[in-house]
Amino acid sequence: MSSMATVGIAEMGVVKGEDQLITYALGSCIGVCIHDKNLKIAGMVHIMLPAAPADGSGKAICRYADSGIPALIKKMESLGAVRRNMTAKIAGGAKMFDIPGDSVVGNIGDRNIEAVKKTLAELRIPIIGQDVGFDYARTMSFSAEDGMVTIKAFSKGISTW
Repeated sequence: MSSMATVGIAEMGVVKGEDQLITYALGSCIGVCIHDKNLKIAGMVHIMLPAAPADGSGKAICRYADSGIPALIKKMESLGAVRRNMTAKIAGGAKMFDIPGDSVVGNIGDRNIEAVKKTLAELRIPIIGQDVGFDYARTMSFSAEDGMVTIKAFSKGISTW
């Protein structure tokens, strides 16, 4: 019997086999799903911001792309996942507030997308699917069995990829 584990904001989760992960409220945040298809191990992290503060005050490592994604990979590897077998799917990074100009708050979704892509590239994890940007929130679920992601968005319906 399979189960569905919820990944909260600034949290991560890892499941195996027939289990699934789900995260809600992806506005400017990004859900990063990493899958080892050979071992059917799936990991998800719900990123809020691009980078941890340089002064070391960012204790919640899953809040940030530059610390949350490496932590997720390390946890998956501790369960036997192999990095060369990993692929990623990402969703979120919306512009939820219509703030004129190039403000830090107004473009946080774009900055999150850029940071997630940069971190995954540095870790040599290819992105094989994405639903990022625009101006709507998403719910993202992820299957360890086949690596499929399902996105539910109030204004856009349901898509699986």
